[in-house]
Amino acid sequence: MNIDGWTQTMGSGPLLGIAAAAIAVLLFLIIKLRVHAFLALVLVSLATAFASGIPANSIIETLTSGFGSTLASVALLVGLGAMLGRLLEVSGGAQSLTDALLNRFGERRAPMALGIASLIFGFPIFFDAGLVVMLPIVFAVARRLGGGVLRYGLPTAGAFSVMHIFVPPHPGPVAASGLLGADVGLVLALALVVAIPTWYLTSYLYGLWAGKRIVLPVPELLNGGTPVEQDENPPRARTVISLLLLPLLLIFANTGLNTAGEAGWANPDAGWFQVARTLGATPVALLITVFVATYVLGTRRGRGQDVIEKLLDSALGPVCAIILITGAGGMFGGVLQASGIGDALSDVMSDIGMPVIVAAYVIAAVIRIAQGSATVALTTAAGLVQPVVLGQDFNSVQLAALVLALAAGSVTAGHVNDSGFWLVGRFFGMDVKTTLKTWTVMQTTIGLMGFAIASLLFVVA
Repeated sequence: MNIDGWTQTMGSGPLLGIAAAAIAVLLFLIIKLRVHAFLALVLVSLATAFASGIPANSIIETLTSGFGSTLASVALLVGLGAMLGRLLEVSGGAQSLTDALLNRFGERRAPMALGIASLIFGFPIFFDAGLVVMLPIVFAVARRLGGGVLRYGLPTAGAFSVMHIFVPPHPGPVAASGLLGADVGLVLALALVVAIPTWYLTSYLYGLWAGKRIVLPVPELLNGGTPVEQDENPPRARTVISLLLLPLLLIFANTGLNTAGEAGWANPDAGWFQVARTLGATPVALLITVFVATYVLGTRRGRGQDVIEKLLDSALGPVCAIILITGAGGMFGGVLQASGIGDALSDVMSDIGMPVIVAAYVIAAVIRIAQGSATVALTTAAGLVQPVVLGQDFNSVQLAALVLALAAGSVTAGHVNDSGFWLVGRFFGMDVKTTLKTWTVMQTTIGLMGFAIASLLFVVA
């Protein structure tokens, strides 16, 4: 958020000190004093705004802007995803698909099966939307097989994370490709070379390892906090798969139309084009899916509208805390951006004398750690290295490798100023310390391994 008529006058040192102190205070409040995460995030956001010199008459607008922009992208997805999950849970659909997966892959390969499905779903679907769609299946498998939710949840969440951060058509790598002049098709091909082995080592194998050491019960988010009375005759697995594929296909159509419009294959100003893209927008795709699921899993199976209404209403209560805490995390990140802390960090990092691919990773990682948003870190870092990259004669593979190195930096060390940190932590029932020990570590290893593979591609090209 840009504040009209105000220019930050503090130097880089004080601003970076304020950011470090704010994160330290936030962790102290939540971990040591046991202050509720929502209250702690709002309080620290307010204090950071004052400390960084944001004009008093603009502070509330800055806070609500960061909070509102995060909720705009998260609240609808989480709410609609919770409703879909509740319908799948009560109808027995989640259990039906779970049985089919286990019969096909076996109990020992259940985390692998969930991860592979998430890699496929994660190609066109954003991280948070894909995660909420897969949650009922993850929870059902965890209840059936035992061993705690992280054994199944981390490979699933990690799959969506690597696809979102490395693979076009997700916005970060697409924007960085444009800034550096990299071929998006080649970035896509090499991104898969980076993403798949990175997921296997840092999310699948690590998820199995962490799941053995931290055994958490399956959260009751999708059943309204009460035991689920499932239908005696659950829907077939292929019906459930069709429902899960419906938003995937709608969103994929949206992505394809966007590509077609940019390439000139279709007229982006045509009425049918705009309507089709709107229907494929993630919130609309999930809304359509919930209505279809309401009929297929509810009305058609003999449930009355009053029963369906109560089921859907019971899905929203348990996720309200997740929505508010995630929004507050966005508020904190928004304050850090509006205060100029990200810009100060950019100025400090832009003059570092190191190989360009190393500088790309380090700049993106430090900006990510400072302000939270992976997409902002990726695009900001791409803009910083753009003059250096365009001034040298890199081949197409090296340009693509630079985009992937930037992406690797932008996913590194997601922590308390990242809304995704709170989303994953609350969905899996983790406290802050456990989320730092699992999710933050996993995100860091994703970044480091992704950077290692990107660097190898850069050197051998």
